[in-house]
Parts: sequence; C-alpha cells; structure tokens
Amino acid sequence: MTRSGRLVVALALNGVLVAGQVVAGIAARSTGLFADAGHNLTDVVAIGISLLAVRWAMRPRSEARSFGNHRGTILAALVNAAILAVVTAAIVAESIDRLVSPVHVDGGVVVVTAAVAVVANGIAAAVVFDRSRDLNMKSAVVHMISDAAASLCVLAAGVVIVVGGESWDRADPVASLVVAVVIVVQVAHLVKASADVLLESTPSDIDLPSMRRVILEVPGVGDVHDLHVWSLSSEVRALSAHLVVSGHPTLEEAQAVGALVRERIVEPFGIAHSTLELECERCADVPDPCRMTVGAQTRENPE
Repeated sequence: MTRSGRLVVALALNGVLVAGQVVAGIAARSTGLFADAGHNLTDVVAIGISLLAVRWAMRPRSEARSFGNHRGTILAALVNAAILAVVTAAIVAESIDRLVSPVHVDGGVVVVTAAVAVVANGIAAAVVFDRSRDLNMKSAVVHMISDAAASLCVLAAGVVIVVGGESWDRADPVASLVVAVVIVVQVAHLVKASADVLLESTPSDIDLPSMRRVILEVPGVGDVHDLHVWSLSSEVRALSAHLVVSGHPTLEEAQAVGALVRERIVEPFGIAHSTLELECERCADVPDPCRMTVGAQTRENPE
C-alpha cells in the first residue's frame, strides 16, 4: 500500500473513533475520554496535513523550486507538532480544573470506550508505520502511538474508578495529565528533528570525518575541502564539496574522478544529490564562508 493509501485508512479510523469517544465522553462525563477525543480530532487534521504533504512532495520540481517540494513534509511535521502542543495545553487546563472540582465518572463506559480506542489506534499506527526516515510519516506514527498510550492511560483510570468507586474519580484527570506528558515528549523530539532539517544541519547519522576519508581514498583525489552535507527532507540528502584532483588531469579524467567519488558516497551515506567542484590547485580558503558579513560591511560603509 502506498503512503497516501495508508494515511487515508488511518484518517478514516480516527474519524470514526472521534465520534464514538465524544458520545461516550458525554455519557460518562469523562475528561479522559474528551481529552482522548480531542487528541484524536487533531490526528484527523494532522493526518490530512500529512496526506497533502506527501502528495505535494511528489510534485515535479520547477524553475521556482529547483530542488522540488521535499520540505513540504517537514513543514507538515512542524504544523502537526504545533497542533499537538495546543491540544495538550487544553487537556492540562481541563484536567487541573477536574482535580480541583472532581465530577463523578462512569468507569464502565470509560473502560469499554478506551479499550476500543487502544485497538483502533494500534491498528492505525501499524498501518501508517514504515521503515523510512520521512519525518512526515514519523509524525503521523507519533500521533497514533501517543493516542494509543493516551487511551491506555484512560483505560487504566476507568478500571481504577470501577474498582474504587466515586472516591477515585480524580483518576480520570490524572490519566489526562499523564497523556499530556507523553505528548510533550514526542512533540519535543519531532520539533528538534524538523528544525535540524530546516537549519540544514549535518544529518545525525552522517560522520563527516569518515566521509572525508572515503573520498580521499578515491584514486586521483588529492584533497577535499568545503565539504557540506544537509537534508532537503528527512529522506533526501544533498552534498557539496571541493575536490583537488591530483596530477593536473584533463577535463575528461577529472570528471571520471568526480563520478567515482559520487559512486563511493551514494550508498553508504544515502546522498541523493551531489555538487562537486573539481580543482587542480586548492582554492583560497575563507575562514568562514557561511558567515553573514555583508550587512555589517554595509552598515560600516553605507556608501
């Protein structure tokens, strides 16, 4: 099944689940079920965003977007994280209010509904899960797993209320707060991974010294500098570097060396796009070529 197809299945499961949880939450007067329903409602929105992002990323590149639309999935992951953060704040506020002013909860309804939610979220997570590094798909899986964990907490609270009676009604908002903590941890990881891509950080599993050694082992390469690796998305990586080709070869010989370098780095490091500048002599080094000094010079010398 394609990624789009898996997201559509998860979207349908969550839509049905939200409707059921809202009805059960009203009947049981359970903040836990309402919190879980709200969480699942954000998943409906989030999965819809993920679905749009997948289709957007598949669009061909253009003159305006020469690298394509790969970062659309990263933007979707950040939007999903923002939605989760807002919902978490609402869950915490309502849970604290219920702790201060407890309301009797129908534990039996909570147990049955939460059990169904655990199964539904587990199925949705299994459907969406794949082994890729796509942060967009990972964000969807995070939503599903956090929902399953949330439903499990609500289920536990329902069991406590059934066994302990009305004196244990506060177990319901406590479960909601536990759910909130789980969501916050997942959101933090998702935001960090998305920010690393947008800031063009070196991917965490790329060892630049090791890559430099691999390049220098290619016959004909005398030196490598200005080596940069970054991510266009969580799955598409790009590289640029200056290669000093030894022996003053012809253009055809130098291009053959560049082709061999590309061949050596594609599989081990997952490089999808590489730009290599071939040099006979090492070009002049700049202390920090990425440092933004133009603005400072302009302010100092306005003319």
